[in-house]
Amino acid sequence: MDTSALTREQLEDRLVALHRASLELVQEISPEVLMERIAALALEQVGARYCAVGMLDAEGRLEKFIPVGMTSAEIRRMPHPPRGAGLIGELMHNPGAIRVPDIASHPRSAGFPAHHPAMSSFLGVPIRRGEMQLGQIYLTNKINGPEFTLDDQVVIEMLASYAAVALSNARLVQQLTERDAELTRRNENLALLNDMASTLAAPVEFDIVLERALTQIIEYLKLEVGEIYLREEDGKHLLLNLHRGDMVEQLWASTRYRFGEGPVGQAAVTGQTVMLDVADLRENPNGNTALLNPLVIEKPIRQVACFPLNGPSSVYGVLCVATNCDSSLNELEMQFLSAISFWVGTAVENMHLNVQQRRLAVLEERERIGMDLHDGIIQDIYAVGLTLEHARLLLGDDPGAARQRIDQAINDLNSTIRDIRAYILDLRPRKLHEENLMDGLRRLVAEFRANTLVEVNLKGPAKEDLNIPASVALALFHICQEALANIAKHARARHVELSLWTVSERVLLEISDDGRGFDTANMQLSLGHGLANMQTRAHNAGGDIEFTSEPGAGTTILVWLPVNNP
Repeated sequence: MDTSALTREQLEDRLVALHRASLELVQEISPEVLMERIAALALEQVGARYCAVGMLDAEGRLEKFIPVGMTSAEIRRMPHPPRGAGLIGELMHNPGAIRVPDIASHPRSAGFPAHHPAMSSFLGVPIRRGEMQLGQIYLTNKINGPEFTLDDQVVIEMLASYAAVALSNARLVQQLTERDAELTRRNENLALLNDMASTLAAPVEFDIVLERALTQIIEYLKLEVGEIYLREEDGKHLLLNLHRGDMVEQLWASTRYRFGEGPVGQAAVTGQTVMLDVADLRENPNGNTALLNPLVIEKPIRQVACFPLNGPSSVYGVLCVATNCDSSLNELEMQFLSAISFWVGTAVENMHLNVQQRRLAVLEERERIGMDLHDGIIQDIYAVGLTLEHARLLLGDDPGAARQRIDQAINDLNSTIRDIRAYILDLRPRKLHEENLMDGLRRLVAEFRANTLVEVNLKGPAKEDLNIPASVALALFHICQEALANIAKHARARHVELSLWTVSERVLLEISDDGRGFDTANMQLSLGHGLANMQTRAHNAGGDIEFTSEPGAGTTILVWLPVNNP
C-alpha cells in the first residue's frame, strides 16, 4: 500500500524536473559516467539510500554494475560484484518493474555476499529500447517511507526511458570510437606490412632481412622479446637464429628443439599458433614451465606466443614473442602477427628456392661448359691430331704435302688458342664466326675430308634461302661437328651424306655414314658422351634427335629444330 502518494500536481512537477535533468544525459558519451549520473538522479528523485545501474552485453549478461550510495571502502570489502542472481536476475528477464517492501521476503531473493550493506525495500526498473533490454535501475532502502510507492515507480520508469536513449547513444558513440580506432590500427598495420614487404624483398643478406623484420615487429607492437627459430636442413629440428629484447637472453630453456617438442616444436608441426599464459604458469606449473627459460618466470612477462612461419609449401620456422602488457594480445594483433609470420615464412622459402636455383644454375653451367668444350675445343684439338697423324704418314712419300699438313695443324692450333682465349673471356666459343650455317657446314666438311680422307657429300639450300635463328644454326653446327667427330673416331666409314632442308616451321639435318654402326639398344647417353651432347643440344633448342644404327650397317642421325625458338 502506498503510504506517501503524491498529489497530481506534485507528480507532474517531479516529472517536469526529471525531464529537464534527463536532457543532460544524452550529452554524455561515456557509458560508465552516464550510468553513475543515472543512479545519482534516481536517488534524488525518489529519496533512496542506495541505487545501482546495471548494463547488459549483447548476450544479455550483466556486463557493468555501477553502485551509488556506498563508500569505496564498502565496495572494496565485498568479495565480488553482483552476478545476476536473485532479484537482479529476475529483473534481467522481466519486461516490467519489480517493487517489493522487503527483499528478504521475496521468493527469488538470493541473499547478500559478506560485508554487503543491509537492504530492505526494493524498486527495480528495466531500461528498455524497444524489445531490447539494455540494463536496469535498482533502488533500495526508501528514506522517507517503509517502501517505494507507485509514484516512485512512475518516475523511475520515466527516467529509464531517458536512460535507454542516452545509453543507446553512448554505446553507439563507443562502438564508432572503437571502430575508428580499429580502422586506424588496421591502416597502421597495413603500412607496416607494406614496409615489411619492402624489407623482406630487399636485396641484402637474409640475416639482415630477418633482423630488420623482427625489430619492426617488436617496436611496433611494443613487445618485450622476439625470437626466430629456423628449420635446419635435416627438416627435423628448429634452431634459434635470432633474438631481440633485453629482458632475457632467450625465452626458452634450449636453443634447439625437435619438431613437435615443446610449444616451439608444436607450432611447427601443427602450423597453428601456440599461446602460453605465463602468469597462470606461475600459479599452476606444468610441463611447459620446464621448457621456458627460468628467468621468464621471474620476469614480469605475462604472455608468450609461438607463430609458425608457414611458407606456401611448408613450415620453415617459428616466430616467438613475449609481452608484459596487462591485457593479452588482442585478435587484431594476433591476425597481424600471423600475417607477418606467413610473409617471413614465404621469404625463407624464397631464399631456399633461390639457393636451389643458384645450385641448379651452376650445374647447368657446368654441363654447358663441358658440352661446349667437348663439342668445340676438344674436337678442334682432335682434328689437329688427325692432321699431324696424316702428316707423319706423308713424310716419307711427299715431304711437301707433309709440311702443308703441319702448317695447317699450326694454323688450327692458333685458331684453337684464340677460341680458348675467347672462351675464357665470355665462356662461349665462337664457332660460326660471321658465317651462316651452310658456310659453317661446308667448312666442317672440308676439314673432315682433309683429315680423314672420307668422302662427304653435303646437300642443302642456298644460303640466301636459309632463314633460321642464330641459336638454331649454332645448335645444328655443333651437332654436325659432334657427329663428324664420332664418325672419324669410331665409324671407319668410307662415305658420309649430309642433308639440310627446311619444312613448315622446322629445319632438319640428316647425317648418314656407311661405317660399322652400333647396337642402339645398348647405347649409353651419359653426360660427356657425344651422343648425349647431341641429344641435349637438340632438346635445349626445342627439337629432337633420332639415332638409327645396326652393327655393320652404318648410322643415320636425324635432327629437327623449330625455326622459331620456344
